Amino acid sequence: MLQSIARLAIRAPKRIIAVALLVMVATGLFGVPVTKSLSAGGFQDPTSESAQASQLLVDKFGQGDMELVISVTAPDGAQSPAGRAVGTDIADRLQASPHVAQVTSAWTAPPSAAPALISKDGKTGLIVAGVTGGESDAQKYTKELTARLVHDRDGVTVRAGGEAMTYVQINAQSEKDLMLMESIAIPLSFVVLVWVFGGLLAAALPLAVGAFAILGSMAVLRAITFFTDVSIFALNLSVAMGLALAIDYTLLIISRYRDELAAGSRRDEALIRTMSTAGRTVLFSAMTVALSMVAMVLFPMYFLKSFAYAGIAVVAFAAVAAVVVAPAAIVLLGDRLDALDVRRLLRRMFGRPEPVAKPVEQNFWYRSTKFVIRRSIPIGIALVALLLILGAPFLGAKWGFPDDRVLPQSQSAREVGDQMRDDFAVDASRNVTVVLPDASGVTPADLGRYAAELSRVPDVTSVSAPDGTFVDGALAGPPSAATGLDNGSAFLTVASKAPLFSDASETQLKQLRAVDTPGGKPVQLTGVAQINRDSSLGITDRLPLVLTVIAVITFVLLFLLTGSVVLPLKALVLNVLSLTAAFGALVWIFQEGHLGALGTTPTGTLVANMPVLLFCIAFGLSMDYEVFLVSRIREYWLSSPGRTRADNDEAVARGLARTGRVVTAAALVMSISFAALIAAQVAFMRMFGVGLTLAVAVDATLVRMALVPAFMHVLGRWNWWAPKPLARLHDRIGLRESAEDLIPPAEKLTHKERAAVSMTQTG
Repeated sequence: MLQSIARLAIRAPKRIIAVALLVMVATGLFGVPVTKSLSAGGFQDPTSESAQASQLLVDKFGQGDMELVISVTAPDGAQSPAGRAVGTDIADRLQASPHVAQVTSAWTAPPSAAPALISKDGKTGLIVAGVTGGESDAQKYTKELTARLVHDRDGVTVRAGGEAMTYVQINAQSEKDLMLMESIAIPLSFVVLVWVFGGLLAAALPLAVGAFAILGSMAVLRAITFFTDVSIFALNLSVAMGLALAIDYTLLIISRYRDELAAGSRRDEALIRTMSTAGRTVLFSAMTVALSMVAMVLFPMYFLKSFAYAGIAVVAFAAVAAVVVAPAAIVLLGDRLDALDVRRLLRRMFGRPEPVAKPVEQNFWYRSTKFVIRRSIPIGIALVALLLILGAPFLGAKWGFPDDRVLPQSQSAREVGDQMRDDFAVDASRNVTVVLPDASGVTPADLGRYAAELSRVPDVTSVSAPDGTFVDGALAGPPSAATGLDNGSAFLTVASKAPLFSDASETQLKQLRAVDTPGGKPVQLTGVAQINRDSSLGITDRLPLVLTVIAVITFVLLFLLTGSVVLPLKALVLNVLSLTAAFGALVWIFQEGHLGALGTTPTGTLVANMPVLLFCIAFGLSMDYEVFLVSRIREYWLSSPGRTRADNDEAVARGLARTGRVVTAAALVMSISFAALIAAQVAFMRMFGVGLTLAVAVDATLVRMALVPAFMHVLGRWNWWAPKPLARLHDRIGLRESAEDLIPPAEKLTHKERAAVSMTQTG
């Protein structure tokens, strides 16, 4: 297939480029509007108890899908004429909206509930509204409502916050971050590519392939939004990985093409040889990365599923562009591929001589690999110990649910959130809602006794119904209307002083669940604490399956590539080891707050989705470099005469000598793409950028350039071992490389193909 693609590129390069441009235009027109269809949510397990309880509150009690909180601050106090006038006006207009299910405010709530909606200094009152429309439409309605209602008037300050406004502002901030990320990553990547490739045209080719991959993945994401929810943060991954992988793959192909030319091959023969080796490596690597990301579909949260959709799409488009469009561009450019060589111009300006080709034995990577091989044991032990030490902080990781604190302090949702945490006696985010889905046969007296028992759980301050409050069993207000006993269900709100995501909060949830329910009816809990618990369990319960799937996929693919069962096991161990520094850094910086938490607000927790996301993506990218390196090492191993231990060491040194510069340059560009995410103003995307940047940097340096040769030297010929039945299986179905199989002679080109090459080379 790859030889056929190379022949097609030789025969019809202009047609391929024209089709690629049409595809880019079509996917761009369809895909760019995708930002209007994406959501900032997806962290909650939709199959969990808390999700079911929340849905019941929406369906039976009209609580609304997302909570909008509006703060009204008057200099003379919330209950002053000006404060009351503004607050009641906003509450009335919200209540009149068809997109608002219910409204509670400091000026309309019952006397027992109103004090909780007034700040400690009495200057700020809150309006709490439930916005309908599901997660996506609720954000749209929130944006429309706040645009009309939330503005300062008559000396009264009005701000919007709550979950609904948090999601709206995360979406808006993510769009800005995406533009900033592109403005940073693309120019810096181009500078690095000019340094690596020399020619400006050669440096522009990977960027064109990256644009193809990014626009294609955006079109796929928009198509998926017609069927299910997709997270807006998947766009960040599309841009970062589209650019990074396109550069990786194109760099590998062009470097191999130049190597073949330098070895004396004609252009047509060099291109076929390149596609049969580097092109094959690109496809194999893309398949490995994509299949590693498929595992995220196994998680129930659409936040993680969205990254799987984006990752698979962008890898597929990048690989197709690299093996189809890049060869056509190489043929079309001909000698112009090396035109506008900036390095040559600089050498002339500074009077430097042209570089002279050196024997491979004088190559830096060859000599450094030989150095590592001679000292493999101490270097291997030292690096493993270093990575384990760097990863040690991850043992103290604690999981939390993202809230408004992921936003910068300039955003109104963050301002309102800080105000509620600091200036109000009751922090509503700590509340636990207890739902009885089936309350048939339960009397108000039964519910009163249940509330009394709940109120005695440690750290519970009160137990309330929407229109009344239970305190030690005494009820103020009519319970049956308040709790929905008439419609066969009931719910109570448990006010808590236990800090969120703490051991006390976890203990409280267990004790609330242990209280005997009215008539033995089943109950469901919801609220931030329970949602966090369910979401964490949704990840940890499926984690063994996901890790097993990734391990099996990796093992099978590397076995097909190498014919060995040892190298896949080595790759699994080293790939996991390469991630330890990144995981440790996440806890040390973002959970514990070192280095100023890099400008974010440390909450003492990590969003549970992020380490899983980081693992799946970084593991796949580590396999990318593994395939690059092992493919070339295997070429030299198969061509060695005796296949002895010394031949193994020589194959490792020569493989690294040929791929070291490519891997380093690719890792540098990929690090730039991911480091651009650090500029994001949404905290967990900044965390994601730091984690991926460290993971790629550590993998491409300490692991690929030092630990891999050290391990392969120690293992010697065992690197290539497989049991006889598996060896026979690989002989039948494995991916083999040999001069006869992979490199067809140029004479096999047709007359028309040779003529096309000749015309391209001459102008």
